Amino acid sequence: MTQILTITAPIYLLMAVGFLSVRSGWLDASVMRAVGLFVIRVALPALLFQIITSRPLADMLQWRFLLAYGGGSALSFALGWWWARRRESSMRALVGAGMACSNTGFVGTPVLLSWMGAAAAPALALVFLVENLLVLPLLFVLAEPASNRSRAWHRLRDALAPLARQPMLLAIVAGLLWSALGLSLPAPAARSIDLLGRAAAGAALVVIGGALAGLQKGHLDTDLLAVAVGKLVGHPLAVALCMLPMLPAGDPLRAAGIVAAAAPMLSIYPMLAQRYGHEGFCAAALLLATASSFLSLSGVLWLLS
Repeated sequence: MTQILTITAPIYLLMAVGFLSVRSGWLDASVMRAVGLFVIRVALPALLFQIITSRPLADMLQWRFLLAYGGGSALSFALGWWWARRRESSMRALVGAGMACSNTGFVGTPVLLSWMGAAAAPALALVFLVENLLVLPLLFVLAEPASNRSRAWHRLRDALAPLARQPMLLAIVAGLLWSALGLSLPAPAARSIDLLGRAAAGAALVVIGGALAGLQKGHLDTDLLAVAVGKLVGHPLAVALCMLPMLPAGDPLRAAGIVAAAAPMLSIYPMLAQRYGHEGFCAAALLLATASSFLSLSGVLWLLS
């Protein structure tokens, strides 16, 4: 357990640094937003490109993992959709997405790289694909009332169009193509990408802490607890269940998928809810899940170790 805490404690200490920096006024929230843009658009894509090109292409194309993680995420989404069955469709879809979409960029990536190193590369790339091409589209379509579902497909098309310019997905595609062509980077370019990648994990965690400082605590009701428990416990259990028939025991990708699912929900969760007027609930759920994930994520790592 001491070894596990050497992985998780620094991650949450960096979140605390970001939280206290914003809460104390030492750094303005706008500074955190600027750093967050740098991480999302520059540092994390560089890190993803680096770790993907460090592995043979055959290691990256893990279709069994993709199906298992996608199935577990869909199962977790369905659980959230069922739990909120008495609520309006937008709330049901947000509860489902809150239980099924991890903060892989800001939390999952630092944890997996600290725990597994470059062996986590296939899992990270494929988890990003599941989140952006399965879970978020489900949210966009199902959040609309049944009478508006035809318009929801148009909104889904508009929502997916920017994915063609999403830096992290572009980095994944570029990395796969680079590996397929068997190319190698010139030494100066490789060193530059390495430096950017090293900046990604620490900066991402500080940004998460700063974002949490601006969130408002909500009333701790049953739905709030259900979303947090569903994300931190239900999602990794669903992924583990789907991994059993797909990947052999001892496969590191099985463990990587479970750890990725054990991360709290994505940091833009409250922003996704603004259109439907549920941003307060989602902000409180994000705060509760992220704060609780120190214990739950450490426990998952301990069990898998």
